[in-house]
Amino acid sequence: MKIIVQKFGGTSVADATRMKAAAKRAVEEYSAGNKVVVVVSAQGKMTDELLEMAYEINNEPSARELDSLLSTGEQMSSALMAMAIHSLGVPAVSFTGRQIGMTTDSIHTKARIVNINGDRILGELTENKIVVVAGYQGVDENDNITTLGRGGSDTSAVALAALLKADMCDIFTDVDGIYTADPRTVPDARRLNKISYDEILELASMGAQVVHVRSIEFAKKYNVPIRVRPSFNNGTGTLICKEVREMENIVVSGATVSKNDAKITLIGVSDEPGQAANIFHELAKEKINVDMIIQNISANGLTDLTFTVDKGDLALALETAKRTKGEIKAKEIVADDKIAKLSVVGIGMRSHCGIAEKMFKTLSDEKINIQMISTSEIKISCIIEEKQAEKALNAVHKAFVLDQEQ
Repeated sequence: MKIIVQKFGGTSVADATRMKAAAKRAVEEYSAGNKVVVVVSAQGKMTDELLEMAYEINNEPSARELDSLLSTGEQMSSALMAMAIHSLGVPAVSFTGRQIGMTTDSIHTKARIVNINGDRILGELTENKIVVVAGYQGVDENDNITTLGRGGSDTSAVALAALLKADMCDIFTDVDGIYTADPRTVPDARRLNKISYDEILELASMGAQVVHVRSIEFAKKYNVPIRVRPSFNNGTGTLICKEVREMENIVVSGATVSKNDAKITLIGVSDEPGQAANIFHELAKEKINVDMIIQNISANGLTDLTFTVDKGDLALALETAKRTKGEIKAKEIVADDKIAKLSVVGIGMRSHCGIAEKMFKTLSDEKINIQMISTSEIKISCIIEEKQAEKALNAVHKAFVLDQEQ
């Protein structure tokens, strides 16, 4: 007998018809002789609607009260899902995060899971019931309701799968798996049958948003296999799992482009020890994550320092840089939010050479200028002009023959 965790996103439970279809999937798994735990998100755009209501009432609502409000969306979905399962003749029980002992830290709206008491879930599974859990939420040590941030239901599902030592965590969504590139941008993109934790983590951090990054980190830590599956048909989707030997034969698994970055350049910085430390210390104090960094070779005792941040952090990052301009003796500060980050990812890069050369030559042939480069063991990223993003992605996808099985 297997334990299967199923997670249904907001579009998968958006209305009564879809809720019943999701319930049918849970019952099919149950009828196959498996123990089933279902984790649900709020219906459709319920979370956005609740946020809109909150800001109509108060322009600066407290984070604690926001969590209390936003958690109601998942609670409603879990109760409705249990009812839908009942209508199919199968016993089910719904729980909030609090009722299953989902304990988190106290950082409201973006809490992290500390512990889960699985006794109540295990007890209901022993009674041959399908357990339905409201995702995205928990409680802190003071019994305050907390939420896990956007994509938190994925994290709830994977955390429960880890706790229960589940055989599989199925994440049902409105796409039929993970592709070699965004099929809306690259018509020849191909669905992957399997991808490693490290590869999907890189793709997710570069802008691919099929599965939440934190849930993949959790899955990798506890070796939870995840299948990203379509909620609208019986497709097998894409398996996310630990690295296996045959994966190394695939040099590049996917390509992605992100338009969520902005670039800041400090021109004419005094080339002295500690200057870079000064600016990045101030950015860290403001909780601004810096991604790519380049420092030019010094000339006449001066250098230029360029780095990228999330576009949403640009205003604060610029303000911070200007505040430290005198201290670091920068002559000028310029920003550019019309950039894109193009990346290729694949664990096969560890054992194959020539990947960077092929990528750079492809961009050169397309007359696309590279502004910055960043690499890891399984990833190469380039900053290019935003207006050339789609052209570059399609060219790189074609160059690495990602439309074909390798």
